[in-house]
Amino acid sequence: MLILLPPSETKRDGGAGSPLALDRLRFPALHPVRRDVMDALLELSADREASVKALKLGPKQAAEVERNRSVPTAPTMRALERYTGVLYDALDAGSLTDAQWRTAAESVAVQSALFGIVGAADPIPAYRLSFDSRLSTQRATASLKKRWAAAGAAALADRDDLLLDLRSEGYAALAPLPDRDGAHYVRVLARGDDGQVRALNHFNKQAKGLLTRALVEAGADFGSTGELLEWAEAEGYELRPAGDASRDLLLVVPEVRGVPGRLMAALRA
Repeated sequence: MLILLPPSETKRDGGAGSPLALDRLRFPALHPVRRDVMDALLELSADREASVKALKLGPKQAAEVERNRSVPTAPTMRALERYTGVLYDALDAGSLTDAQWRTAAESVAVQSALFGIVGAADPIPAYRLSFDSRLSTQRATASLKKRWAAAGAAALADRDDLLLDLRSEGYAALAPLPDRDGAHYVRVLARGDDGQVRALNHFNKQAKGLLTRALVEAGADFGSTGELLEWAEAEGYELRPAGDASRDLLLVVPEVRGVPGRLMAALRA
């Protein structure tokens, strides 16, 4: 089973690991694109003004340019510890046991705009790059979707296990899921007191982080969609097929006064 997560704009500084080595990252077939995108980012980073514009940085974010310049030499840390924000706070990688880290390393991956799909335990530096950034260089100008989509899709197509996609649409486009049974995009919805189901906004990320944590704690070794849905039902989660022509799954979270209620607490228990 592979759980695909989106990255976050915010990254934790520092790290105790040695500088980036592409051969230490999972999904080695992505190395050629990784080198290409990293070279383009470093070329862009040589021009501070162009970087600020391309990365859509505000006045207080200019230090992100220096972060990108330092990508080849900066210290690294495991991907799940590098990313911060709502989803990663909910996942709480810092409290995983050694056994749970082994499960996460095998079964969880993050869709990076810079490195493509990376494993949860892959050592990466801090950087700034989003799925919609455009890297204009002397060689070419191309969206990250054009740079990544074919290679990312091929990396996922090579797998025959259960794929659970929790990425946002922009990041999912960098490595589209294969069109087959067992490959599912997960949409998070909220059920209000009135019984109506609606889109979940801010707490969408929290729900995804908590679900990932629960799956890691459960061993994340489900061999089929049926096994996953049976586990979810037994644990009290409303995870079900979307019921349309897609292979999407719906995670429906109870909502109390706009804030996810009991189920969110259960995901954390």
